[in-house]
Amino acid sequence: MNNVLAIAHKELRSYFASPIAYIVIGFFALLFGWFYIGILDWFVRQGMQMGPMGMGQSNMNVNQQMVRPLLLNMTVVFLFLLPLITMRTYAEEKRSGTIELLLTSPLTDVEIVAGKFLGAMGLYAAMLAVSLLHFGLLFAFGTPEWKPLVTAYLGLLLFGGCFISVGLFISSLTKNQIVAGAATFGVFLLLWVIDWIGQGMGPRAEAVLKYLSMTEHLDDFVKGVIDTKHLVYYLSFITFGLFLTVKSVDSERWRG
Repeated sequence: MNNVLAIAHKELRSYFASPIAYIVIGFFALLFGWFYIGILDWFVRQGMQMGPMGMGQSNMNVNQQMVRPLLLNMTVVFLFLLPLITMRTYAEEKRSGTIELLLTSPLTDVEIVAGKFLGAMGLYAAMLAVSLLHFGLLFAFGTPEWKPLVTAYLGLLLFGGCFISVGLFISSLTKNQIVAGAATFGVFLLLWVIDWIGQGMGPRAEAVLKYLSMTEHLDDFVKGVIDTKHLVYYLSFITFGLFLTVKSVDSERWRG
């Protein structure tokens, strides 16, 4: 476990030693603030239109009518930002030649992959932490429910974990960061819209593709509902992505 944490710390430190961490967090903070202000403005105007002197505002739910659409809309932003986090994890190691030092070190493939995954998740968690400042304002001036918000962030962590596990695998297949980033974005986009593809393909195919959709499983979390089928989907997806990455790293070791 110490080896895994050491690699995770090294990865996280390397993110902040380059512009990547600051670009990702800064861009996310900018877009999240813009979405937050836009949806908050809509929410306030809707409340004022429900009756004179604010009558009827009690019928509006902050979590369902503001927090939920805000977080679901931000998943689009993740399509662009998460490839920036994962594209360099292995591609840069291969380009610079440090992958050979890593593979000849007394570390197992599982430890290497797990450490890089935790390092990328650390940056992703730091990115999400920025958004908590905005929700702090909601608790200061409004009455949102905290339990659905905690559940929503759990879903976002699992959602991001799936994308990161896939991104690590794709990065392990190439030496070029741009290729890794572009391929990762393409796969992310496919997983994000796969339920759209199933529309009109028949009930069975539509049900299968809907189950494979990343956002379909996130919706219940954002509503404040923890369903075991969604947990199984996300954890299985993460495990499978990391398994493929371990196999890819193992093949690199044998080729080296």
